[in-house]
Amino acid sequence: MKKSLIALAILSNFAHADEGMWMPQQLPQVAKELKAAGLKLDPTNLTKLTEFPMGAIVSLGGCSASFVSPQGLVATNHHCVYNSVAVNSTKERDLLANGFLAKTFAEELPASPGSRIFVTSAVTNVSDKIITADVAKLQGKARIDAIEKNQKKLVAECEKEAGFRCTVSAYYGGLEFYLIKQLEIRDVRLVHAPPAGVGKFGGDTDNWMWPRHTGDYGFYRAYVSKDGKAADFSKDNVPYQPKHVLKLAKDGLKEGDFVMVLGYPGRTNRHRLPSEVAYTFDWNYPAFVKASGETLAIIARETKDNKDVALKYAGQVAGVNNYYKNRQGMLDSYAGSDFLARKTAEHEALKTWVNATPARKAEFAGDIEQVEKLIAERDADTKRDFFLGYAQPRLLNTARSLYRLSNEGTKSDTERKSGYQTRDLPRLEAGITSVERTYDEKVDKALVLNSLTKYAAQPAAQRRASFDAAIGIKDGMSPADLSAALDKLYAGSKLADKAERAAWLKRTPAEFQASKDSFIQAAVAMYPDSLKNEAEDEELAGKIQQAYANYMKAKIAFMKSKGQAVYPDANSTLRVTFGKVAGRDHGADGTTWSAFTTVNGVAAKATGQGEFNAPANQLAAIKAKDFGKFVDPKLKTVPVDYLATLDITGGNSGSAALNAKGEFIGLAFDGTLDSIISDWDYNKANTRSIQVDLRYMLWNMKHIDHADNLLKEMGAE
Repeated sequence: MKKSLIALAILSNFAHADEGMWMPQQLPQVAKELKAAGLKLDPTNLTKLTEFPMGAIVSLGGCSASFVSPQGLVATNHHCVYNSVAVNSTKERDLLANGFLAKTFAEELPASPGSRIFVTSAVTNVSDKIITADVAKLQGKARIDAIEKNQKKLVAECEKEAGFRCTVSAYYGGLEFYLIKQLEIRDVRLVHAPPAGVGKFGGDTDNWMWPRHTGDYGFYRAYVSKDGKAADFSKDNVPYQPKHVLKLAKDGLKEGDFVMVLGYPGRTNRHRLPSEVAYTFDWNYPAFVKASGETLAIIARETKDNKDVALKYAGQVAGVNNYYKNRQGMLDSYAGSDFLARKTAEHEALKTWVNATPARKAEFAGDIEQVEKLIAERDADTKRDFFLGYAQPRLLNTARSLYRLSNEGTKSDTERKSGYQTRDLPRLEAGITSVERTYDEKVDKALVLNSLTKYAAQPAAQRRASFDAAIGIKDGMSPADLSAALDKLYAGSKLADKAERAAWLKRTPAEFQASKDSFIQAAVAMYPDSLKNEAEDEELAGKIQQAYANYMKAKIAFMKSKGQAVYPDANSTLRVTFGKVAGRDHGADGTTWSAFTTVNGVAAKATGQGEFNAPANQLAAIKAKDFGKFVDPKLKTVPVDYLATLDITGGNSGSAALNAKGEFIGLAFDGTLDSIISDWDYNKANTRSIQVDLRYMLWNMKHIDHADNLLKEMGAE
C-alpha cells in the first residue's frame, strides 16, 4: 500500500508541537519535539504497543486506565469506577459515601455488569482492505454495506484467537481505517475507591473548575482463567499478570516538568465544517443543556425521599452532570468568540486553494460542495428526532433491542448487523439483564413524560408515525392524556422483572409477535419502520462517508502545503499527548492560577456536608500535618492536583500521567471550563488539563484509608 496519508502529513513542520492527540505510530515523526520538551525515553519505544510503557495502558471502554502491579491492579479515576461502587452500595452499606477497600483478593467485589478491561496488542492500517477498488465505485447504502462487510470479515479473522476483541476504527472522516486488536478481560473487580468526600470532593460545583482538590482515583483488578485466558467471572479465576506495569515515580513533580498522558480520548471535532460548528453551538448544545438540566431536576425530585432509588441513579446523575457542565462551558466560550468566523475563513481558503488549479478542482471541488449539503440534511434529521430520543421508555428500548437480536439471530453470524453478532452477545446480555440496578419505573416514567410532551407537540409530519401508533399519541393530547397512555404501557409489561427479560433473550421472532406484553408489542409494531429509517440513514451516511473522506484528503493536502501538521481527531483509540506542568494567567478575573493545589485547600473548603464533606480523619491528619514522606519540599505540604498543558478530552479520564522517564505521576481527570472548547477549537494559551497528583493518592491510601496491602503491591512501601 502507498505510504499512509497520516505519515505523509506529519512530515511537515509543526506549528504547535504541544497540540495534538498523537497515534503511537506517529511519535517518531515528533521525536525532536518530544526530546526538546524533556522526554528521556526513546520516542521509538512508544510505538511498541506490547512493550513498556504502552503495554501497561488499557481502556475501560469509556475511560482509560493502566496496570500498576504485576497482579493486574488497574489505576483509574474514581468517577470511572463510580458506577461499580454504586451498584455494590445499599443504604445499609453506602460504599459511595464511605469508600471501599479490599484488604484481600477474596474481598474484592464484581464491577458493574458489562465492565471490561481492554489491553491493546496490535494496530494495523487496513485502509486498502476496507475501501477496495470495488467499494470505491459504490455510493450510499451500498457503500456502507460493503464497508461493513469488509470490516466484519477483518474482525472475524482477527477474533479467531479466543478472548480478543477487534474493531476497525475510521480516521479522518473515513479516509483511513485501522484494525485494533485487544485482549478483552471480562472478569473485572472493584478493589479500592476512596470516600466520596475524597474521590468526588467538590462535586459538581468544582467540576471543570480550578483550583481543584479532588482525589479522583480508584482501582480495579483484572482476572483471567487459570490458563491466563479471558473468562467470565468465576471464583476460580486468578489475577491477570500483565507483561508490563507502570513504575511509581519516586520524585515529585514541579512546575515546568515534562509530562505526557497515554490513554483513549473519546471525540474531538477540529476538522469539522463551519456549518457543523454553527449547528452544534447554535442549536444542538443549547438543546442538550436544556434537556440535561430538566433530567437532573426530575431525578432529584423523584428520588429525594428514597435513598435506594437515588443510588440506582447516582451513576446517571454523575454522567449527565458532567456533560451538562461541559457543554454549557463550551457555549460560554463560544459566545462572543470569533471561532465560527475563523472556521469559515479557513474553509473559504481551502476552497480557494482547491479551485486554484484544474487538477485540484476536478479532484476535490465537487465533494466539498456535496458534503456541505449532505451534512445539512443529516443535521435536519437529528433536530427532528431530538425529543424522540428522550421520549422512549427504557424498557421499550430494551424490548426493541431484544426483538432486533431475535431477528438477527435467524441469520448466519456474518450476515447479522454489527452489534448483534455472536461477539456482541455478552455485552447485550449484561445490559439487558442488569436493568434493575439502574432503573426505577416512577423515575423513568417522569423522565419520559417530560420529553414525550415536547415530542407530541411537534407537527405530525415531524413525528414518527410508528412510534405514535405504538404509544397511542394523537394530535392535541394533553400531558394528562400522555401520562395515562404511559401508565397503560408500563402496566402492560413484565420486562421490569430480570427473569422475564432473560427469557426473552432466547425467544424466536414468532414468539415476540404473539406476545401480549405491551413493550414487546410496541417493539414489534415499530420494527418495520425502524428498518426503513435505518436504511435511509445508511444511504445518507454512505454519501457522507465518500464526500467527507475526499474533503479530508483535500484538507490534509492544503495544510501540508502550508507546512502545518495534521493529526486525526480523537476517536476512542490509543493516543499520546505531551506538555509540561504549568499554571496560567486567568485573564477573565485578573487572577493567576498556580500549577498545584494542596491539602490546605481541602481543609479550607471542607464544610462537613454535601459536596465538600471531607472525611474527619483526613481533616485531622491535615491539621496535625501528618504528611509522612509525601510533603512537597517547595509547597511544604501534600499536593493534591496539578495543571498541565496537555491536549486531552473525554475518554482520557483515568489516563496515566507519566514523567520524562515514563514513571507514573498521577491520573488525568478533567480540564478547565474555559478550555474545553478545545475539543473544537484548540487554544494553546488556555488549554490546561487537571491531574490528581500521585503523592496525594499515596498519602490518602497510607495515612487515611490504610491501604497498606495495595501500597506494598504497587511498590510504594
